[in-house]
Order: sequence, then structure tokens, then C-alpha cells
Amino acid sequence: MINHQHAIETEITAVTVYTDRALVTRQGKISLTGAERALIVSNLPTTLDPASVRVSGKGSIGVKLQGVTIDRQYTTEPVADRIAQLTVQIDGLGADKRRLQSQIDTLKLQSNFVQGLREKTQESFSRSLARQQIGLEDTQNFLDFIGTKTTEYAFAGEDLRQQQQQIDKQLQSLRWQLEEVETPYSKESFEVAVAVEPSGAGEFQLELTYVVDRAHWTPLYDLRVQSSSNTIQLDYLAEICQTTGEDWSNVSLMLSTAKPGLGTLPPKLDPWYVDIAAPMPMRQRTMMMARSADALEFATAAPAGAGMASIDRLEESPPIEYAAETVVAEIFQQGSVVTFQLGGSGNIPSDGNPHKATIFNDNLPCRFEYIAMPRLVNFAYLQAKATNRTDGAVLLPGKANIFRDDVFVGTSQLENIASGQEFKLNLGIDEGIKIDRELSERQVDKTFLAGNRRITYAYRLKITNLLNNVNHIQINDQIPHSRTEQVKVKILKISPQIQPGELGRLVWELDLPANGRMEINYQFSIEHPEGVRVQGLDV
Repeated sequence: MINHQHAIETEITAVTVYTDRALVTRQGKISLTGAERALIVSNLPTTLDPASVRVSGKGSIGVKLQGVTIDRQYTTEPVADRIAQLTVQIDGLGADKRRLQSQIDTLKLQSNFVQGLREKTQESFSRSLARQQIGLEDTQNFLDFIGTKTTEYAFAGEDLRQQQQQIDKQLQSLRWQLEEVETPYSKESFEVAVAVEPSGAGEFQLELTYVVDRAHWTPLYDLRVQSSSNTIQLDYLAEICQTTGEDWSNVSLMLSTAKPGLGTLPPKLDPWYVDIAAPMPMRQRTMMMARSADALEFATAAPAGAGMASIDRLEESPPIEYAAETVVAEIFQQGSVVTFQLGGSGNIPSDGNPHKATIFNDNLPCRFEYIAMPRLVNFAYLQAKATNRTDGAVLLPGKANIFRDDVFVGTSQLENIASGQEFKLNLGIDEGIKIDRELSERQVDKTFLAGNRRITYAYRLKITNLLNNVNHIQINDQIPHSRTEQVKVKILKISPQIQPGELGRLVWELDLPANGRMEINYQFSIEHPEGVRVQGLDV
């Protein structure tokens, strides 16, 4: 047992989120007397990887950090007081509910009396009024009394019933809490004991870092294409989720693309065995689920300034701070690892919900092109092509919400886009380009050459630009491609002239004049032996 143990209160000050885990930094200050031999940090989450714990510190005195001990703690929370408290609350609400019910019953009796009075006196009142035994004023007063009381009792009853419903909700919540408290359980957590040897009395700040599971971030993009300015407004966002058991409140938040859990050495291929399946012993199953010791090398993947240090250091140099400029996040790139230091304070509760943070915004110039496949559809698809800035950040694979002139078009999956790399966005159909494809000729030769029949086909494509500007369009069509020597396909004419591609693919790159029209014509023949039926000519 270590003597002179002192608990130190810490709070999370910084978090680096990776794609499948997070690095948490805690700090706490304590006034040392010089007699302390261990500093205790309690109530750390069970998602913590014990092999990843590192400590460092600094202060007004020299302190030796001699070692770290990590233990699981099982604390049974005192429940007697809590049960008594919940029971008193439940009993009190039950009494309130009964009191309300008594008032509702009284109102019901009063309302029934008024309704009975109205029914019993209605006929006699009518006769007395007809015989002029009572006046109109008395009749009006009586009706006002009946109406006022009926309305008053109805509103009062509804108000009481709403109060009862609120009490029912509170009772349900309290009963659930009571059921949880009455169910015996122990709270599990980690406790870190840092062995210290202070040189005297003075202030000391302890820094503790560790890795937690059940945290990740994924890229998310909003891409807004503006036709009037030929630009793409790029909003680079991050969705951060965590259920680590700790809320991250007002912390310095950093996102990283590093994958520290993969270790530093390439994996080794073991022999691939097959065998008859057998039940797995429980101990072996537990061992397979244990965390990998590769987390010891986690510090090699951490970005500069993350606060990782060995336990024998006396004082940690303060991390370098960079002043934010015009972007929301500062971007650091070291090899293939990209790190985003988000501006402001991060607040990510441990609720499993996605929380969005903006990494940066940018405007990229773009150009528009159309692509069409008239054999399949008679309209054109609009595409925007842009190039990531040569000094810009790598755009990681992620979901992209695409807008065209502030109208939501749909979602797409953005692939990895390096700095200076061109990428394209599909913006859906554009009715400003009209395309008609028609069979202009089908001629069967009456004569047979060497026992072969020849059929000639001709197609005409009409492309109309209904827009007030010149637009580039790629037209994709095709002619048949034969799979057998018995069927021969021959191109007779292509206008405008192009060189056919593989498998009979025809691709034209055209600039459509504003409010203009263009035509494409091509002709081909098919020869096959007489009596042979050719499949696939339904074009």
C-alpha cells in the first residue's frame, strides 16, 4: 500500500479524434507539500486502453514521476438513501394524483347536477315563459348560469386531467429510476495512480493522456454549384460521434487521419489452416477480445503538440499555438497523415449522435459539361468539373450533399481527391439540352453475295441547345459488335468524322452554339449467312 496518496481533480482539455478511436488529454493542478508519494486520478472510463496511458507534468518545483499503476475499480453506489428519496417522491406524487382525482370527481358531480337541472327545468321554463309567468330577463339569467357553470366545470376538469397526465409521466420516470436503483450493480471504472517524488512544496500540474475506443469521425461535404459564377462552394465538414463514457466539453478538438491501431510493422501472413470447428473455451474467447498491445506505439502516430510524453520527464514544454487565420481549421500534413486543428472550443457529448464541425470553406472555379447517351435516354446529364487547389487539403472519401443553384440535387460519395487533382460532380439532367435519336434508314439487300445477306442501318441524332450560351457536350453512342466470324459489322459513314473505339463505341465531343442545333449521322451494315438468325438487332 502506497502511503500519502492524494486524489487530484482533472478535466479534459484536449481530444484528438481518429477514424476509430480518440486520444484524450486531461490536466489537473494540485498544491504539493513534499510528502506526497502518489497522485490518484479516479473515475476514468472503461473504454480506456490501459497500455496507452502516459503522464507528464510541470510546476514550480521539481517532481519525479516514478511510475504508473492502473487498476479497475468496482464501486457499489449507496442505494438506501436514494431508494428512500425516490419512495418519498413517488408517495408525494401519488397523494397529489389522488387529490386531483377527488377534485375531478367533485367537478363531475357538480356538472351532472347542472346538466340535470337544465334537463328538468327546460320544459317548465318554456311553459312559464309562454304563460308570461316569468320574464325574458330571468330566463336569460338562468341560461347564463347554466352555460357559465358548464364551461367552468369543463375547463377546470380538463386542467386537472392535464395535471394528472404530468404526474403520471413523473411517476413513470421515478419508478424506472427506483427499479434501476433496486437492481444491484457495481459501477466499473479505471483508477490511475502516479508515483511521485516532489522536491518540496509547491504547485504542480499533472497531464494525463490515454486512448479511448468508441469514438470516430467521418468527412462530410456540402458542394454548392453556382451556374452564374461557374464556382463550387465547398464546405468541408466532419461528423464526430463518441460513446466513450466521457463528455468532451470546451476542449481543444483535433481531427486526424492517422490509423494508430494498425501498428508500425507490416502484417505477417500466417499459414491458412482449415479444420473441423470446435467450441471455443471461454478463457480463449476472452483473450481474443483483449486489446492489442500495439497501442503502446500510439504516440508515434500522434500529431505534434498532442501532449504525449514518457513518465520520467520532469517538465513538459508548452505546445506551440498557431493563430487562426481565415479558415475554420488549421491543417497539418505529415506524409499521408492529415490533421485538422479545429478553432474554438469543442463540445461533443458521449451520446452516440453525430455532431458536425466545420473544417474549412472554399470556392473552386469549375466548368460545365454535358454527357448524353441517346440510345438509352433522350436528355443530357450536366457535370461540373473542378480542380482541388495545389496548396489545398486532401479531400478524404465521404458523403457529399450536392446543390445546384441552391436546389438540392442529391447525394454522392466523394472519392479521395489529392491536392491539384481534378474531380467532377454529377448534377442530374438538364432539360436545356434536347436530343432525338431516330432510325433514318433500314435497307435489306435483295441480292445475296456468296450466300450472305446484308442489312444497312442509318441513325440520325438531333441535338438542340435551348440555352443562351455555348455548351460542351459529349455524345456517347455505339454500333453493334459481333461475337462471331459469321456476322460481320462494317461502318459505312460517320458524320462528324470520329474514330470508333473499342466494342463499337462512338464518342463525339461537340461545342453546341447558343440556341443552336447540330446533327450526327452514322451508317453501318451487317452481313450474315442466309438462314442464320442474328440476335441483338432490335436497335
